Amino acid sequence: MAVDQLQFDLAPFDAIAERYDETFTSSKIGQAQRAAVWKELGKAFHAGDRVLELGCGTGVDACVLAQRGTAVFACDSSPLMIAAAQRNTENMRSTGAGSVHLQLLRAEEILSLRKWGPFDGAFSNFGALNCIENLRPLAIDLAALLKPRSSLLLCLMGPCCAWEIAWYLAKGKPSRAFRRMQRQGVVARLADRGVVHVRYPTVHSLTRAFSPEFRLKSLKGIGVLVPPSYIEHQAARFPRLFKFSSLADSILGYCPGIRVLADHILLRFERGEV
Repeated sequence: MAVDQLQFDLAPFDAIAERYDETFTSSKIGQAQRAAVWKELGKAFHAGDRVLELGCGTGVDACVLAQRGTAVFACDSSPLMIAAAQRNTENMRSTGAGSVHLQLLRAEEILSLRKWGPFDGAFSNFGALNCIENLRPLAIDLAALLKPRSSLLLCLMGPCCAWEIAWYLAKGKPSRAFRRMQRQGVVARLADRGVVHVRYPTVHSLTRAFSPEFRLKSLKGIGVLVPPSYIEHQAARFPRLFKFSSLADSILGYCPGIRVLADHILLRFERGEV
């Protein structure tokens, strides 16, 4: 798996790259939420497709698609995340059909991938786009890279997570309970070294940012009853209840009204005709 070598300053997500798979990907909550996203990725992308991933992190999603025969061009701005992704792709059991090409690249610079396009689709998982201040330029760049009628799947942290509100209100921390509703977003500290500005756009604002190049086709809540990852210790204490939550999410994630109260919201857009 090839990695484009670029020189970057220390990226905020370097701070959590080393333990990301241990603390999230391999956790019960991480596995449940990823499985829900993988189901939708499987519907959108197929063997032989060439797909662009923004904010690939440790490359777990790219590996899953590659094992299904998809060629994934996976980008991330964190050198240490890309290093972890390279290790994961090297350990991947290859099917001989799919592939992962890793790019050390900011989402704002994806037009540099024109020579590899046009792509059959694109996706971004678990909040990478929550860290981008203005999504409109990104939408324009993606439109230039994707084929007409191709799928764009974006999984972002939602602006109103019912679990988070209930959890922090119970702990007497109202400012944290409603932090996602702050219009200007919040500053989040990642471990001891990384600091990032996180925004929580609404479905309406996302639809507006990606229009008219993209049309919203479907919406799914990821983590309605399955809680956010910081409640992992409770998931381990009550395995039967957690199993029920995972099963219920497969239904509640599609329910209008309820689905927007999830930890993450997965939107599927379709690229319009050129």
